Amino acid sequence: MPLTEKVKELITKSRIVSFAKWETSHPSTAIEIFQAADDAGKYLTDAELEQIQALAPNNSQYIPVVIKLRDRVTEIVDEAREQVLINFPDITSPGGGLYPSERAAACWRDFWHFLRCITYGIAGQHSQYTSSEGLHYMKLLYTELQVPLDAMIVGLKGIKTASLKRCEPSEQEAIAPYFDHLITKMAEFTSN
Repeated sequence: MPLTEKVKELITKSRIVSFAKWETSHPSTAIEIFQAADDAGKYLTDAELEQIQALAPNNSQYIPVVIKLRDRVTEIVDEAREQVLINFPDITSPGGGLYPSERAAACWRDFWHFLRCITYGIAGQHSQYTSSEGLHYMKLLYTELQVPLDAMIVGLKGIKTASLKRCEPSEQEAIAPYFDHLITKMAEFTSN
């Protein structure tokens, strides 16, 4: 099914992360690295993370965790998908919120991007990393596409669980708020 012009416009405006308030903790060169990765919709590379660490050494303590999560993103998304399918067994069947298969594939792709955005927050040590405006447009987009929000929240919680179990206890405590922040913001999509 081709995307409408309205949906295409909402997609371009639906940005989870904002680096606008990072000037207090990161030089503009580091922010540009984060922004370029976000614009490209990609995870930060080892070289980019090394640059960020060199530019903002006081705010890059959890870069090893970011690398761990990035390198295991496929497993993490697979586990989150499994949680959605356990909780909503008919969701990919005809009549389900993630039917046909293209809708399900888009959902799993969103999981990949959710974790990507969370890793930016962790890498920069900004737990309030979201863009109010970008999330507003994402809510409009999800409403327009009739995305099953309850399943997305289960998926986000699955991403958190799968990610934390790959970390040391001290890391888990430190990075859990980054997941909780996005879960809380996305849960607000279900209320008016």
